[in-house]
Amino acid sequence: MNIPEHRKAIDRLDGQIVKLLNERTKHILAIGEIKLKAGEEIYAPHRERAVLNRIFRLNPGPITNESLRAIYREIMSSALSLEKTLTVAYLGPEATFTHQAAIRRFGSSLHYSPQKTIADVFSEVSKNRADYGVVPVENSTEGVVTHTLDMFVDSDLKIVSQIVLPVQHCLLSKSRRRNQIKKLYAHPQSLGQCRGWVQSHLPRVEILETSSNARSAEFAAKEQDSAAIAGVLAAEKYGVPILEQDIQDNAANATRFLVLGRQCSPATGNDRTSVMFSIMDRVGALYRALAPFRRFRINMTKSSRAPANARRGSISFLSIAMVT
Repeated sequence: MNIPEHRKAIDRLDGQIVKLLNERTKHILAIGEIKLKAGEEIYAPHRERAVLNRIFRLNPGPITNESLRAIYREIMSSALSLEKTLTVAYLGPEATFTHQAAIRRFGSSLHYSPQKTIADVFSEVSKNRADYGVVPVENSTEGVVTHTLDMFVDSDLKIVSQIVLPVQHCLLSKSRRRNQIKKLYAHPQSLGQCRGWVQSHLPRVEILETSSNARSAEFAAKEQDSAAIAGVLAAEKYGVPILEQDIQDNAANATRFLVLGRQCSPATGNDRTSVMFSIMDRVGALYRALAPFRRFRINMTKSSRAPANARRGSISFLSIAMVT
């Protein structure tokens, strides 16, 4: 086939794809109406996982599974936005890694509401001003985000899903060379994940802490001799060139985010369950609390101790994640 013939075939296939996408969306909208009448949640992460896994099994190539994931993420996002006006609250501002994680999970068709604090995200979902919330809970370098765990103590919200986002930090600057940089704006978490690189390559630069990666990029955009540690999304939003890529010390650096909701998703038999409970601060209490996990052969993947709450006396809170 020559180029005009290939293009004619592509045009014909595009027509079929558009027709099939609309037919698929009509079925999704019909399911959405049934769910709304039954008082069920529209978003079904277990169903999305099943659909993606089936798509991957059907994929003969040359399109990669990751490309198909991105394509279907937007197809699903578009359908969700037609079923119901969904709002997703997240720890903002825009262009942070939490924002990036939210888009990775829900796609670009929904309404996103940036919040100043983790507590605000919980509040938005609890008060029905947002359908879901996205908050960070753990980084492979810096560890657990204790504020997120603390919020679950007094909250009735459920963990609907999780997002594991590979975190690739960049050095953003309008300076053409590193030796021209005098100030570095960085969020403490991001700085901790890039500390070795910064000490090796920017040893004499003044470091100024900021409230978010997006704020760091915003400051760097206004000053010629400054730089910021942030992601690609922040570089694009604030128009700051990327001077260096992948400056994180750990090549496998990743952050785990939780999707908050008011209802739990149905069990699939291959779930990760998080349990938070309290124990009295006395000898053997933790051993007795964990004994049932061993007895019933439940594998724990993570154990974290949250700070004791003064209102509850000598009580420690623990978050246990296990595979059931």
